[in-house]
Amino acid sequence: MTEKIVLDPDSGIAPYEQLRLQLSELARSGALPVGHRLPTVRGFAEELGLAANTVAKAYRALEADGVIETRGRNGSFIAAAGGAAEQKAGAAAQSYAEAAQRLGLSRDRALALAQDAVRAAYAR
Repeated sequence: MTEKIVLDPDSGIAPYEQLRLQLSELARSGALPVGHRLPTVRGFAEELGLAANTVAKAYRALEADGVIETRGRNGSFIAAAGGAAEQKAGAAAQSYAEAAQRLGLSRDRALALAQDAVRAAYAR
């Protein structure tokens, strides 16, 4: 699996975040299919030359994003595409829209601010 993961120590992006981004993209693209079992934290850390805590942090972030699911002692697996991640993003978008409306922002201004935030987040 490490042939798909390339970490750049000079990128300025934390190793756990590089791992999170790459695993997320591999899951989204289907290169890692739904149900694919990920390596153990310790084993993956060894393969990548990282500390186990770094891999564990990436796995926790991916689980929070709905990209992977951890099944206790059975390991971590790629979650069903779109399910939990889209639900969480939809709920966050709904909360933002309600807050923007309460603050008196116009629909166009609220959309512009959201687009700016998305553009900034994806430019990283």
